[in-house]
Amino acid sequence: MLDKDAKKTILRKIPHALYICGVKAKEGDGVNGFTASWVMQASFEPPLITNCVKSDSGSHAMIQESGVFALSFLAAGQKQLAQQFFKPQHRVGNKFEEVEFYLGETGCPIIQEALGYVECQVVAAVERGDHTVFVGEVIAAGVHRDGEILDLASTGWNYGG
Repeated sequence: MLDKDAKKTILRKIPHALYICGVKAKEGDGVNGFTASWVMQASFEPPLITNCVKSDSGSHAMIQESGVFALSFLAAGQKQLAQQFFKPQHRVGNKFEEVEFYLGETGCPIIQEALGYVECQVVAAVERGDHTVFVGEVIAAGVHRDGEILDLASTGWNYGG
């Protein structure tokens, strides 16, 4: 039998880095971003990234429609930036209003202050539970600066369990 408290406790021990996932509308210039933590490399060749996205979010719909996303790797000390992208866009308005960003090759927003980024073309999706696992092939990447990655544990936040 599943011990729900034990499951929650142990699953929260899985280490996660924090990223800003930039997404774009299929048509027009609409962009959005959200703080992502359920991300990992899945293959060397071709280079694949998995990105788990909450199924009922606006960003999820944008990824499904456009077939692309970008991940900006946050640096230790950028907790406030991660926090800015946690809330849904309809509650906070333009999340990028006070953030320096540029549009990458995919048209997705990339955070200028981040350590670096990858841009991905979605090659597969697994829709199960309350998140979709998007598998993205890395089609562009860049390094802005050196530094340590911001991890979920260092923020005192929990997202998992």
